[in-house]
Amino acid sequence: MLFVPVIRRSAFAPSLRAFDRFFGDSTQTESSAAESPAYEFTFDVPGVSREQLSIGIEGNVIRIETLPEAKRQYKAAYELPQDIDVSKSEAKLENGVLTLKLAKVLPESKAVKLAIN
Repeated sequence: MLFVPVIRRSAFAPSLRAFDRFFGDSTQTESSAAESPAYEFTFDVPGVSREQLSIGIEGNVIRIETLPEAKRQYKAAYELPQDIDVSKSEAKLENGVLTLKLAKVLPESKAVKLAIN
């Protein structure tokens, strides 16, 4: 007699949906995601006010954490493929949902125009 384990996709569906939500629309192709000028993330942080939340950006690393006096503690760090332009980025906390719109640093063209003699 042979026993074959059966894994139902529904057992993994909640974690996959969370992964898709974190990285945006799963129908988006890699090339269109690479061409997008910004990353957009949403995080559920119920019971945390703006004053209790700290967001730090260093290069391509984002650190999100609550201050020690917050009722709920949250601490996470994420590394993105590209550096973040802090001056063009924004964060919004509304109804317990933190939305980050992080602008990518656009690479500077190193092309040099050569004069024709």
